[in-house]
Amino acid sequence: MSEVVDRLAAAMNAHDLEAAAALFHEEYRSEQPAHPGRAFVGRAQMHANWAAMFAGIPDFQAELIRSVDDGNTTWTEWSWSGHRTDGKPFQVRGMALFELKGNLITAGRLYMEDVEHEAAGIEEAVEALSGRRPDHAGD
Repeated sequence: MSEVVDRLAAAMNAHDLEAAAALFHEEYRSEQPAHPGRAFVGRAQMHANWAAMFAGIPDFQAELIRSVDDGNTTWTEWSWSGHRTDGKPFQVRGMALFELKGNLITAGRLYMEDVEHEAAGIEEAVEALSGRRPDHAGD
């Protein structure tokens, strides 16, 4: 199954939209659990999404950091990078879980997020999540 994901990474890096789309089932189901409104069904929507990505990030590159097969699911860790047409940097990291049947990706759950370049420290992150700033460890 990792062969399918390796082929996907190669197609993405070649900006070969047709080769990438050919790896997805016609009724591919995509969801982003942290962003439920982004769910969609269908290879056609995947094709439209990635046509926009390649046009908007002409130097898009995907690094497949790691993949692990677990039954009919392949767990993948990615780093996507490039520059938008307005010159702004594009950098996304995260995980995607792909369900496969035969040599086609039938479903995906993506946990991909923009990399923070002005990252807050852990105290600020915990406060943003909980409304409370943590005590310093060891105090």
